[in-house]
Amino acid sequence: MVVRFFKKLFNIRDRNEQIKFTGQTAVEKRQHTKQQVTEAIVVTPTQAVESQLDLSALFYSLLFANQSIADSGIANNLERRVMQDIELALSSPQAIAENVLKLPSKILELDRKLADDNIDTKELIKLIEQDPLLCVEVLKLCNSMAFKRSENDVTSIQQALVQVGRQQLRHFITSCLAREMIDIKPIYFRRFGAEIWRHSMQVAFLASELANAEQCDSAFLLGLLHDVGKIAIFKMLVDAFYQAEPGEQPSSTLFKQVMTTKSLTLSALLARYWRLPEHFETPLTLLANTNIKPDDEMTLIIWKANIISECSMLQQVDKLPQKELIVLLAQVGITEQEFAELHKKLLEF
Repeated sequence: MVVRFFKKLFNIRDRNEQIKFTGQTAVEKRQHTKQQVTEAIVVTPTQAVESQLDLSALFYSLLFANQSIADSGIANNLERRVMQDIELALSSPQAIAENVLKLPSKILELDRKLADDNIDTKELIKLIEQDPLLCVEVLKLCNSMAFKRSENDVTSIQQALVQVGRQQLRHFITSCLAREMIDIKPIYFRRFGAEIWRHSMQVAFLASELANAEQCDSAFLLGLLHDVGKIAIFKMLVDAFYQAEPGEQPSSTLFKQVMTTKSLTLSALLARYWRLPEHFETPLTLLANTNIKPDDEMTLIIWKANIISECSMLQQVDKLPQKELIVLLAQVGITEQEFAELHKKLLEF
C-alpha cells in the first residue's frame, strides 16, 4: 500500500511501462534517459547502510555553526565526556526525561481532544485560547510561507480553524507544543536549534504525506518526535561545553557516528518512559537499528521522510555530492526530478 501511495504521490511510473513517442527534443530525451538510469540503480544492503550513516554524519556538520574545523577521527575531551553522558542516559533514560528533555504535559492530552470529533468547536477554541503563547505560535505557523492559504493573515484561532481545517490545526498545535523541547540558548548552538526544528517539521510533513488517511496524524507526530534523542544529546553537549577547554568543539567523525546511532536508541527509550502509545515506540525502536532498511510500514515512512529531508537540507547548502544523492534517492524510490520538486516545497519550511 505504501509503495502504491508513494508512486501516486510522486507520479512514479512502473519500470516495465512502455515509453511512447512524445515528440521530445534531443535535450529532453537525454534528461529522460538520465531519469531512467536513476530509477534502475540497485543499492546493495551494505551500500544502503553505509550511505545512511554517511548522510547522518554529514547532516550533523550542517547543524554546527562553526564549519571551519576539519573533521578528524579522534574525539576530543569535550566529545569523550558527552559520549560518556550518552551511555549513562541509555542506561537511565528516566533521568534524561525528567531533567534534560521533558515532554510537554499538554501535548498528548490536547492531541487527543483535537482528535475527538464529538468536542464542540467553541469548546475546542476556548481550550486552545487558554494558552496565549500557544495561540501566538499557531498563528505564526498559519501565516508562514509553507502553510499560508490566502493573501490575508489569519488573526484568530477560530479563523485558523475555518481556513486550514481541524486536522491541519491539530498538526500546528502539536508542532508548537513539541517545539518547547527545543530550547537551545547559547549562541554557538542556536543554529542547531533552528535547523533541527526545521528538519523535524519537514519529516513530519513528509511522513503525513506518505501515510494513508488512517495513519496521517500518527505519522505527523512521530515525525516530530523521532529526533528527541538527538535533541537530548545536544542539550548534554551544551552543558559540557561550559566546562570544555577553550577552542574545543564537536567535530570528529567518530562523535557524529556515535550520535547517529545512539540518538535513535535514546529516542525509543524516551518514548517508552513517556508512555507514548505503542505505535510510536515500536517504529522508534526499529529505526534505532541502522543496519537494516525497515520493513514495518510506519517505520519505513519515517525512514524515507528523514532521508529526503536530510538530502534536501544538505543540497540547499551544496554539501551533498551528486553521486551520493543518486544512491540515497534510489533507496527511497524517487528520481532526481521528483526530488527536485519536493526540494522546492521543503525550502518553504
